[in-house]
Amino acid sequence: MMRLSAALLSLLLISGTIKASETRIKSYRIAKTAATIRIDGNINDQGWQNTETGGEFKQTFPFDSSLAVSQTTFKLCYDAAFLYIAISCNNRDTLSTYVSQTLRRDFDEELNDGIQVILDPFNDQYNGFSFLVSPYNVQSEGLITGGGTYGQTNNWDNRWYSAVERTKTGWSAEIAIPFKSIRFNPNANTWGLNLARIDLRNNEISCWNPIPRTFSLTSLAFTGKLFWDNPAPQAGLNYSLIPYGVAEVNQNQEADEDVKQRLTAGGDAKIAVSSSLNLDVTINPDFSQADVDRQVTNLTRFSLFFPERRQFFLENSDLFGQFGFSKIRPFFSRQIGLRNGQRVPIQFGARLSGKLDQNWRIGFMNVQTGGQGDEIAPENFTVACFQRQVNGRSNIGGIFVNRQETGKSGLLATSFNRVAGLDYKLASRNGKWNGIAFFHKSFNPGGNRREDYAHASFLRYDDANWSLMWNHEYVGKNYKAETGFVPRREQLGENNLVVPMTYWRLEPEIAYRQYLTGSSVNRIEYNLYASMYADSVFQNTEQTYNANIQVNYTNSAYLGANYTLNRIRLVFPLDVTFTGLTPLPATNYAFGEYSVYGRTDVRKKVNVSGAISYGGFYTGTKQSVNGNLQFRLPPYAILGVNYSRDALNLGSDFGSATLNLIGPSLDLSFSRSLFLSSVVQYNDQNSNMNVFARLQWRFKPMSDIFLVFTNNYQTPQLTARNWALVLKASLWITP
Repeated sequence: MMRLSAALLSLLLISGTIKASETRIKSYRIAKTAATIRIDGNINDQGWQNTETGGEFKQTFPFDSSLAVSQTTFKLCYDAAFLYIAISCNNRDTLSTYVSQTLRRDFDEELNDGIQVILDPFNDQYNGFSFLVSPYNVQSEGLITGGGTYGQTNNWDNRWYSAVERTKTGWSAEIAIPFKSIRFNPNANTWGLNLARIDLRNNEISCWNPIPRTFSLTSLAFTGKLFWDNPAPQAGLNYSLIPYGVAEVNQNQEADEDVKQRLTAGGDAKIAVSSSLNLDVTINPDFSQADVDRQVTNLTRFSLFFPERRQFFLENSDLFGQFGFSKIRPFFSRQIGLRNGQRVPIQFGARLSGKLDQNWRIGFMNVQTGGQGDEIAPENFTVACFQRQVNGRSNIGGIFVNRQETGKSGLLATSFNRVAGLDYKLASRNGKWNGIAFFHKSFNPGGNRREDYAHASFLRYDDANWSLMWNHEYVGKNYKAETGFVPRREQLGENNLVVPMTYWRLEPEIAYRQYLTGSSVNRIEYNLYASMYADSVFQNTEQTYNANIQVNYTNSAYLGANYTLNRIRLVFPLDVTFTGLTPLPATNYAFGEYSVYGRTDVRKKVNVSGAISYGGFYTGTKQSVNGNLQFRLPPYAILGVNYSRDALNLGSDFGSATLNLIGPSLDLSFSRSLFLSSVVQYNDQNSNMNVFARLQWRFKPMSDIFLVFTNNYQTPQLTARNWALVLKASLWITP
């Protein structure tokens, strides 16, 4: 506790003394318009004639010290219902072709030309919105959380409007964002604002308010100011109803079951309690259209983290899911409605989240799941949390998580798991310092109250050339976050029994970036990293030391090499390949590995990335190859193939294994409203081949019809396991 208190005090002192950068902050004054704005991509309408013009975009990439060569100008205005933005993107040449890989919504901004509007409606430099449109009028929107230091999440969907017009000298876009679609302070006269131009064809990224090239385009520490003539108008009655219906046929062939049929319906409701507070309700939700998890070969002793893909849990996921960090999460939504990879029906759920005022943010979520026979009991999940902004962009937060079995008589007090904790997050005004310090404690029926807590501290510094990081973690063997993600609290013991363990971790890192001018190389990065685990008496259990060098080219390609030294103490005998080989004895092991990796120019129609490594692996050797090949016919088709191969030779006493994982994929965009995506995954390690295909028709804004097919086979014989065919329709209804 003394170490945690000292770490927390250090973070508080740092956050209080760090000053804002001296970069000049740009501003724009927006006024209400009485004219009618037609969203058609042509910005010569009368409504734009007397509107202030913003411009002088500055490069962020490949350099951040000069004005953009391809300049951009913009205008803003508003009326009672919409915020309007008009953008003119001038090209440095007369070509009219653009880099656009797909017509699918929520495209990757790193692979497509576009213009991005970044809004910080609370002017708190911590939470905001992103609206991105491509030269082919493909939309992508996202939530910006944590100050935007690590980008944005594109899992947030909402209704807004755009149109583009392409000419030989550039392209223009008009955007209309309903005030109903965003949350804002109804009394504020100042918002944060930035615009970013992604011009991959000319290898340039630029911004209205300058952003140093080491920071994300969504970094809210570098927004300009949007001054309103009057506070933005409140949207009035604001709600959305999203009913759905599902028809499904499926069969579990592995259990020799008959074909089953399922007809079900449910829906979501989104209700704006205020302009900054939102209530989401779901009844009998269905997630059959969610993307399938991409499989990986796991040669660690611990569970892997797979991201959440279900829409109800994705919105405002930062508020609930970002307590703790990395491998110590008190709440992880994938623990709800899923058990050992199998779906558990969710009966209903409700979530209240948003801002109370400029400094306070709250969240409350309650979800009830059904049971499955005698094996899985019905459960209720409750999460409550708050954040209080302090010292500018930093905040203090608290969280309470409760998992409780339920039955006919109501809550059963004898079966529950609870976690409560406090977090402090540091985010300096100049964006250079970021950190976390937290303390979490679990509560279990009849549990041992010793070592039932976890704490950690993390601090990172970034400037133009240097990156420094420090992290410590502690997890007690009796700390249980059953609705969270703490993979290293438990280890596999003899006979694959799970044994709780206490561990400490130290994780320092130092990196240096060297920038070059007048060269095809943009920068060279040098990195030294260490991760050291120890048990409750500070005996080392695992150590990883890594030295890395990476050359980044201005055309988006890179090439790197590294060396990794591993020192591992197996506490119990273990088959480290998880393929049925003879377990290795419980003792100390040390082995090193060399690897080279790289990526070609992602703007090209054919793009390749991959890595080759060779080195020791416990008692023997490991040779690994992994790669990804993509062939694009922009903007209509992307054909990809992922492949990895691990050849493991542990010596004559313990055997050898070769693990292959191959995953061809196809993504077709027939139009901006009709898409087909498909992936096949063949995995030697878990003896499974999975086929997934999804046809999506967006027949009106935010309303879809999905046809989804899945099929699983036992390999290598390709014995049928199970299959399902699902037809789902959802309709977005707003007043």
